Amino acid sequence: MSRTRTAIVVGGGIAGPVAALALRRAGIEATVHESHTGTADGIGGGLGVAPNGRAALGLVGLDRIGAPMNAIVLQNHKGRVIAEIRQPMQFSWRSDLYRRLYDLAREHDVQVHHGHRLVDVRESGTGIRAVFADGTTSEEADVLIGADGLRSTVRRLIDPAAPRPRYSGLLGFGARVDGAGLLLTGDRMYMAFGRRAFFGYQTFDDGTGVWFANLPHPYLTWKEVGQTSNEEWLRRLGEAFAQDSVPALDLLRRTRPEELITTGPMEDVPHVPQWHRGRMVLVGDSAHATSPSSGQGVSLAAESAVELARALRDLPHPEAFAAYEGCRRARVERVIAQAARTNSGKAAGPVGRVVRDALLPLFARLATPEKSAWQYDHRIRWDDPVAA
Repeated sequence: MSRTRTAIVVGGGIAGPVAALALRRAGIEATVHESHTGTADGIGGGLGVAPNGRAALGLVGLDRIGAPMNAIVLQNHKGRVIAEIRQPMQFSWRSDLYRRLYDLAREHDVQVHHGHRLVDVRESGTGIRAVFADGTTSEEADVLIGADGLRSTVRRLIDPAAPRPRYSGLLGFGARVDGAGLLLTGDRMYMAFGRRAFFGYQTFDDGTGVWFANLPHPYLTWKEVGQTSNEEWLRRLGEAFAQDSVPALDLLRRTRPEELITTGPMEDVPHVPQWHRGRMVLVGDSAHATSPSSGQGVSLAAESAVELARALRDLPHPEAFAAYEGCRRARVERVIAQAARTNSGKAAGPVGRVVRDALLPLFARLATPEKSAWQYDHRIRWDDPVAA
């Protein structure tokens, strides 16, 4: 069977451009098709990029990502430090990472098309054709890669019975803040288990800072979250942290309503039964959506995109898809399960809070670098051949 020479990448967020860049490095021509009519500049909150993710992004030419976030300091609602966990992460705004990847793709002559919403595919023995919603645009290639996120169209085309996202019970909010008097945190991200919600914050050398909150709440869609004004969400968040001795109220007061970032319901997909079918395959959140609490969403997406490109470089697509899934599934599902346990602690009740705060110091002592090496020390050996 002939090798893969061309690919259609559906989704122009983070995983899509990384996949296209990795494919280009593997000698495969890739085009990216994004459903939104414009770019995602200025959209999205903050995120962490782990060492394994930085290494994967480095393989497609991206270096120097964000600001250092070398430790997580856990506090209880009284502001008392209950644990500190060393984690060599980098903090980045999603919009900054997106823009750098977008520009890098253009520099490498990767075509990015906007306003192309995938609705169907036509597969043959020689290729696959993507059919887009406007009815006038289509494209054919050897393979089609779904990098279209949590509610992936490609996932549904591969398996109409694929599971839907699972809600963690938490809504996400955040903002960028600046100004005199910010509490200095250095290279540490502080995370506080409040009485009614979870709060994280960090300040940087340039005088700016970031905060985020996870608010336990009955499920709301993105649209339903948007039906409540930012002023009202800030008020509700203020109520949630009113009895906590952490800087939440100060940072909320510094946030103008128009600056509030709503990241919506925090969801994951614990297990996607089918990652590929025929000439279609999934990467990133389409295949393994993890809750933001993992701190590994972007990193795992980058890893998978690079591993898929390696496999398609060395093997015909059926064997390549199987080899790619075989080297990725156990790893990503372990991270998803770990993040789900973290979410359960964020939404703990009064009794659960006491147990959690008592056990966290023990967990922190056990969280040695050796215990977390399986996550952070993972590296992709690009030059090694991929075996079927």
